Amino acid sequence: MSENIDKPRKGKHAQFRKRHFFLLILEYRRAIPRQLLSLAATERGAEVTQKQKNARSDEYATRSDFCRIYLKQMNSLYLLSLLLTADPQKAEQCFVVGFDDSVNNKFVFKERANLWARRCIILHAIRSLCPRASDENELNEAGLSQLMGDVPAEVRAFPNFVRIVGLNSFERFVFIMSILEKYSDQECSLLLGCFRRDVINARTAAIRRLTSVVIATETRRERDLIAFAGINYANR
Repeated sequence: MSENIDKPRKGKHAQFRKRHFFLLILEYRRAIPRQLLSLAATERGAEVTQKQKNARSDEYATRSDFCRIYLKQMNSLYLLSLLLTADPQKAEQCFVVGFDDSVNNKFVFKERANLWARRCIILHAIRSLCPRASDENELNEAGLSQLMGDVPAEVRAFPNFVRIVGLNSFERFVFIMSILEKYSDQECSLLLGCFRRDVINARTAAIRRLTSVVIATETRRERDLIAFAGINYANR
């Protein structure tokens, strides 16, 4: 009697196991395409990521880009170094270090590469000379006399550079950065480690000095050029 009862139970258990095993097979077969799809999506995602990386790398300036900039703008960049340092030897060193800093930077956008090349020179000149608002309020006569015999012919094409070099170091840096390079007062104060009022006062003093020198020695055309620099800054 018990044997007859156990037989149907065993049959039901066997059918249940078969059905369970069959469902596992179906689930496994369904899981394989999902894994393949997931793998394909991962590969496509990797492709997109690589394309994005390549696109981004095309946006950044390369070493060759900076080499072209320094070759094409060599006179302008050296003039910037000379105006900042007021010393031919320091200007050459500043130019070379600025070039090294530029080509070793891999995260500068191409459209800002020119500005970055000039910025590297300015930053090194600041580190080298450490201009401070407390600098003596005198003209840089020593710098002027030192420069006269060592200025390259290409730089002598800019007659007003001598007057800028004659300013004391802090006024000279502020004048060059804020008026010639168009840095904001805030950026000048951050880079020079001073207050904004120091930048404003130094710029005003520099323009007054340059104007007074021009009025005493030069033509009306050159006076107008210096005055225009101050007006141009005020109207920015």
